[in-house]
Amino acid sequence: MASKSNDLKFEDKLWAACDELRGSMDASEYRNVVLGLIFLKYVSDSFEEKRQELLKSDYPEDAEDSDAYLADNIFWVSPEARWDNIQKAAKTPEIGEVIDHAMESIEKDNESLRGILSKNYESPDLDRSRLGGVVDLISDINVGGKEAKERDILGRVYEYFLQKFASNEKKNGGEFYTPRSVVKTLVEMVEPFKGTVYDPCCGSGGMFVQSEQFVQEHQGQIADLSVYGQESNPTTWKLAKLNLAIRGIDNNFGAHQADTFTNDLHKGTHFDYILANPPFNVKKWGGEKLKDDPRWKYGIPPEGNANYAWIEHIISKLNPDGKAGFVLANGALSTTLKEELAIRKNLLEADKIDAIVALPDKMFYSTGIPVSLWFIDMNKNSEDERDRRGETLFIDARELGEMVDRTHREFSDEDIKKIADTYHAYRGTNEQKYEDMAGFCKIAKLDEIAKNDYVLTPGRYVGLVEQEDDGEPYEVKMARLTAELKKQFEESDRLQDEIKDVLKELGYEI
Repeated sequence: MASKSNDLKFEDKLWAACDELRGSMDASEYRNVVLGLIFLKYVSDSFEEKRQELLKSDYPEDAEDSDAYLADNIFWVSPEARWDNIQKAAKTPEIGEVIDHAMESIEKDNESLRGILSKNYESPDLDRSRLGGVVDLISDINVGGKEAKERDILGRVYEYFLQKFASNEKKNGGEFYTPRSVVKTLVEMVEPFKGTVYDPCCGSGGMFVQSEQFVQEHQGQIADLSVYGQESNPTTWKLAKLNLAIRGIDNNFGAHQADTFTNDLHKGTHFDYILANPPFNVKKWGGEKLKDDPRWKYGIPPEGNANYAWIEHIISKLNPDGKAGFVLANGALSTTLKEELAIRKNLLEADKIDAIVALPDKMFYSTGIPVSLWFIDMNKNSEDERDRRGETLFIDARELGEMVDRTHREFSDEDIKKIADTYHAYRGTNEQKYEDMAGFCKIAKLDEIAKNDYVLTPGRYVGLVEQEDDGEPYEVKMARLTAELKKQFEESDRLQDEIKDVLKELGYEI
């Protein structure tokens, strides 16, 4: 969630203005209209700042040379698409047409944006005066200049809007947005620092944005991380492309949207890291047509639930030393369905499940279903890690996090650090010594998990928090407690007698 800093006081105001724009427009369509408009302002701000710089240089003629902009990773913007032209038309009936032409122009001039910008501003569902009002409001906010980029104004506003849309769309909101604290937990644990990272159901691309931030925070090179993804919803696919475009993150999402199970756009490709939040408990996923699919190395997933199909797809896409972190509904931890139990047993015996983290409730906008994080490591005996063969780490994080409003909970940075540090201590990749902690974490051997019917629910292994001994002898404590209980019983009897007397006076004797 975007922080409430002084430089972002406008975000609530901007949201309220944009929300008025909606009218009767479908939520997903409206979402793209608003985010497309903000993106247009970003592109124009970036271009104009560079243009002014070139006009003041020794070669002012370069100001109209597209190559001069592309060299600095800045999108070329033709005159009709520049924001000053948009703003001039803000109070005219033609504002929708002007914006649509601007979007078409930007797509034409920039190959990476081809087919992903919203171009329905002429829609009769959009009130022209409200649209012009939003244009005026956005005009006062610099989102694409150097200073704005350094403060990541656009990225933070964009994330704030995605969160608001997810919250408003309730169930469907989770299809494109995974809460930031959940994404950050996954990224801090998997550590996609260098190599290839893949998300088979990438939504709006939040996993990649957070991966980029992780690399930056650890003084790495963004160019060392290659991004791959796939998304089945065409609207959400465009949203992901747009989200990464504003960050300048190169990506391979395929030429179009596609279903990961029936049309794997990265077939034959394997990755160093996988981060994902697959849709939960999908019943119709095409399993009846994929019985002989080579991805089902550990067993054929049931036709009525895609959870284990996602697990096996993810594992099939990892390199021999690859790592994955993903979200699944808690039902996958303990299901006794024959096919799922068999797959879970095979995965454990093949030593692929590295850790399970139980999350608190109310972490997601889209569902109240309890969820957990799964972590896969294809090689638990890497040179730079502790030998963890035959072990699985269980973390029960259900008591962490705090409510940020009446319905949503988030992890703090301290919560995320506690979980991630525990995992890295277990792996032997930080300087901390791992220790089991009752009620929070425990390393379980395969034979212990087998005795528990291969159930992966963390609470079954971590136990209860040990109660601190107050030093009071048992006999003394019992004598004190029974005396207190006697007094409470006596007070209860006294109150009952008073109530009976009152009722008797009213003519109702008990």
